[in-house]
Amino acid sequence: MGVDMSNKPPNSQFPKDFFSSPALSLSLAGIFRGAEAAEGAAAKSAEVEEGEDTVEISSENSGPARSRSEDDFMINADDDDDDDGGDEKGKKKKRKKYHRHTADQIREMEALFKESPHPDEKQRQQLSKQLGLHPRQVKFWFQNRRTQIKAIQERHENSLLKTELEKMKEENKSLRENTQKTSCPNCGFATTSRGTTVTPDDQQQLKLENARLKAEVEKLRAVVGRYPSSSVSPTASCSATNDQVNRSSLDLYNGGFGIDKSKIMEVVDKALEELKKMATSGEPLWVKSVETGREILNYDEYIKEFPVKNSSGGAKPKRSIEASRESRVVFVDVPRLLQSFMDVNQWKEIFPCLISKAAVVDVIYNGEGLNKDGAVQLMYAELQMLTPMVSTREVYFVRCCKQLSPEQWAIVDVSVDNLEDNIDASLIKCRKRPSGCIIEDKSNGHCKVTWVEHVECQKSIVHSLYRTIVNSGLAFGAKHWMATLQLQCERLVFFMATNVPTKDSSGVATLAGRKSILKLAQRMTWSFCRAVGASNFNSWTKITTKTGEDVRVASRKNLNDPGEPIGVILCAVSSVWLPVSPSVVFDFLRDDTHRQEWDVMANGGHVQLIANLAKGQDRGNSVSIQTMKSKDNMNWVLQDSSINTFESMVVYAPVDISSIQSVMTGCDSSNVAVLPSGFSILPDGTESRPLVLTSVQEEKSSEGGCLLTIALQVVTNSSPAAKLTVESVEPVSSIISCILANIKTSLQCEDG
Repeated sequence: MGVDMSNKPPNSQFPKDFFSSPALSLSLAGIFRGAEAAEGAAAKSAEVEEGEDTVEISSENSGPARSRSEDDFMINADDDDDDDGGDEKGKKKKRKKYHRHTADQIREMEALFKESPHPDEKQRQQLSKQLGLHPRQVKFWFQNRRTQIKAIQERHENSLLKTELEKMKEENKSLRENTQKTSCPNCGFATTSRGTTVTPDDQQQLKLENARLKAEVEKLRAVVGRYPSSSVSPTASCSATNDQVNRSSLDLYNGGFGIDKSKIMEVVDKALEELKKMATSGEPLWVKSVETGREILNYDEYIKEFPVKNSSGGAKPKRSIEASRESRVVFVDVPRLLQSFMDVNQWKEIFPCLISKAAVVDVIYNGEGLNKDGAVQLMYAELQMLTPMVSTREVYFVRCCKQLSPEQWAIVDVSVDNLEDNIDASLIKCRKRPSGCIIEDKSNGHCKVTWVEHVECQKSIVHSLYRTIVNSGLAFGAKHWMATLQLQCERLVFFMATNVPTKDSSGVATLAGRKSILKLAQRMTWSFCRAVGASNFNSWTKITTKTGEDVRVASRKNLNDPGEPIGVILCAVSSVWLPVSPSVVFDFLRDDTHRQEWDVMANGGHVQLIANLAKGQDRGNSVSIQTMKSKDNMNWVLQDSSINTFESMVVYAPVDISSIQSVMTGCDSSNVAVLPSGFSILPDGTESRPLVLTSVQEEKSSEGGCLLTIALQVVTNSSPAAKLTVESVEPVSSIISCILANIKTSLQCEDG
């Protein structure tokens, strides 16, 4: 059976702002959801409301999430009939019987559907035996589910485009009427009378407005996936440059989503006060764990301090609360850090491993001065882990930037109830309670950041490999955000530095060459993060290799992005658990002397390091250029290694020799095509406890295992019009299996 592949084209840049149209963007949550949107729509009518108000605090799921699909599936009675009764043939029509699946059967089928919407014959046979159903019933159920999802997506798309078209017509009509009146209703400037020639200024204004509207429609089409992102009209740049002019209409903002400014500001003010207390309070609100050293929120004290509406218990928990706090000093000045939080594109660039998509949906207040004091904006974000095995989290929230004192600022994020009611409550599975960070200026280009992450999520099925790290709150917690921020700020410092020691910058003679190489490596890592996550950038299909590893594959087409090779690109990803500490695995994979032990592309040849550029204080944070010499040829590889206190990555890509040599001299790297592969390494979330009490520090604790994700990207066909075949998938999955086997052998890991 063929593997079903997505043919979505790649984005030409790192995540773009998908939501320039405030009136439409909130309706897109269902389309981003993909298969989960259909589940949410089907569950809407069967949702049990009385469990909404009970919560579970940072703990594992007690069981798989219930499926609420109550669809009836029809089967023909003659499917199970024998050849007996032939005498009756033609005398009367065979009656059809209807079968309503049980809740357990639907739950099991939906669990498989999330991992593989197109199960093969073996999977259907196994599931039918497990559930006591005929294989045709399982087959029909999956067909109906795929049809249902497709219908929902088409209805969303048609509705959105129709609404946008009507909006464009009304705005265009209003503009034409305004140009014919005696004065402009906004500025009072005299205009031409009816029937006279429109002035060049009026014509230019109309053209800009039309360009903005057309750009919004094209962006909408790109989001829903029907058209490639590169088809966005060139006039979109006109929209970007005139955002502030167009935002002037927001001064009359009176609740386009059901709430007004005063309501939003009331929520923001309360959230700011809560954030300040959450960031500065000690015990009994925060209790430090003796075993792990982590700060744990005392939820009973939190309820006393900040009463939660309708928080009465009694029913089975359907939500989980994740709360964490982390404080560190980072190498960045306050104005630059504030700008990074309030500019959505910079925010995505700082956290590429955590944010797959983000957008400013609406601007409530622009703020004052360069630091945007008092700025309030409505935002959307899709949060991810670097594996397709963990679903993304979509969240709408209001972000406010506020100066607390001459040396202290706050960035507060909070979800707004009434706003989400206007979207679709069934699609909002993650909400932000007052979260954010307190930033304190420490002078000399340093600042202290205290990060509080407090979210409320619906319980969902998590793959057994990642269940511990996700349900403990570590995966999306404050430690992960702070470690990533600290690493990116350190990378920026090394990028701008002009006095890097020679031992930390070998192989590249000029400062311009160093910056060009670091810039290319950063773009390579961004591309890797976008390709590996579970975002709907990719449509993953699960296959099982001969060695037993589960591999997720997805495909996309690059039509004209110079940053990647042109053609059909296949991405294959596999995640495994290794009984080795994350630091040991990271050091092994980044070391060029060990590359021939695991990299099958090296083919046992000699690997030589020709350049190494430091981008952080830790020796593991570096960019290197390596050559792999074999009997047949010689390849150059660009490698970007990153490590922080939570996560580490090794990303690499083969590069054209002449291109990389020109970049090393300082030439522009934006048109150098790279197709990254690599590894993401996470702790397994099981924090070890000491077996005995001892005064020797080294014996008090030991590092646990790690979660290793390997991703391999290849161009299967240089023609974008070609289709992906099973024959092109099998070699890539075999290479992944071989690499994993080599890593396990080298690290002396036991199988299973």
